[in-house]
Amino acid sequence: QVVLVESGGGSVQAGGNLRLSCAASGFPSNFSSLCMGWIRQAPGKEREGVAGIGGLGFVRYGDSGKGRFTISRDSAKNMAYLQMDNLKSEDTAMYYCAATLTRAGPCYNPGLGPATFNFRGQGTQVTVSS
Repeated sequence: QVVLVESGGGSVQAGGNLRLSCAASGFPSNFSSLCMGWIRQAPGKEREGVAGIGGLGFVRYGDSGKGRFTISRDSAKNMAYLQMDNLKSEDTAMYYCAATLTRAGPCYNPGLGPATFNFRGQGTQVTVSS
């Protein structure tokens, strides 16, 4: 059972930056076999995919993540990150680390939408005030 634990959320003013971290554990093989991603859910809205990253570094971004957010991963630490710059009030949401475990080999093509991930963390709140 893959366990994901997020950290790094908080309250910032518009224009500020935050870096979210996600510690992954419980996977049976190499960290590269995990497709990692970040999804978010704002109050009253559906969950949306923010960014995804494959085991070899291929990245994809949703509309909400393009241009201001950067996803990355550190295989030595079994960690994934989401650097969020120039935050806006509309970025206020609960952010979840998400993952999918590939059956064999590294994750080449990560998902993005919430339904593409099999595991999800408890979430970390990000609040941006204008």
